[in-house]
Amino acid sequence: MSDLPPVLIAENVHKWYGKFHALRGVSLTVDKGEVVVLMGPSGSGKSTFIRTFNALEDYQKGRIEVDGTVLAHDLRNVDVVRREVGMVFQQFNLFPHLTVLQNVTLAPRWVRRWTQAKAEEVALQLLEQVGIEEQAQKYPGQLSGGQQQRVAIARALAMQPKIMLFDEPTSALDPEMVREVLDAMRSLAQSGMTMVVVTHEVGFAKEVADRIILMDAGTLVEEATPTNFFQNPQADRTRQFLSQIL
Repeated sequence: MSDLPPVLIAENVHKWYGKFHALRGVSLTVDKGEVVVLMGPSGSGKSTFIRTFNALEDYQKGRIEVDGTVLAHDLRNVDVVRREVGMVFQQFNLFPHLTVLQNVTLAPRWVRRWTQAKAEEVALQLLEQVGIEEQAQKYPGQLSGGQQQRVAIARALAMQPKIMLFDEPTSALDPEMVREVLDAMRSLAQSGMTMVVVTHEVGFAKEVADRIILMDAGTLVEEATPTNFFQNPQADRTRQFLSQIL
């Protein structure tokens, strides 16, 4: 997609939990502005894999490089990488005692050392981008789940990351709230943000992804464009998986 070097490189990544081999030599490159969707059954290693990109999970073998900074298996450069990688989780993890605006401005003020005025200006722009600017002075407990997740997206974006990671961001939501979060993610993808998304939302994957990857048992089973992935899967495991979710 770009003549520039990949913004994310993962090479031969291995991860063990004791004797359990969770990631078995997984490799992935992501170009600037690309949207990559990871799919697969529960326990396949999807969330573990993307959590190695910002050192929320360590790994024992391999190499990860984020925007030119090597995150070696001894976890050097963790702080540098985390400033460039935003993440949205299944749970919203908002501070309940802070307003929406305070939640979004906290990290830029403390980590980026922005003034309160600058942090609030950027935060309000981001809240408008995700469609909840009118909720800025409310507390998380006053919002719906979908609204809280959109606050979490704005909070991650406030650090102006180079890459956004999404770990099943709609799995904890009621069905009627899923669309508003996916709409915010679609808008983000259309703006050119580099994104790696773990999700089972087939419609989102078909519409937004540049590539879809199936993981199973800690390995990458198949990698393809959305059209080829859903209409012409090559691996038997992919066909089996699709038969269960479509």
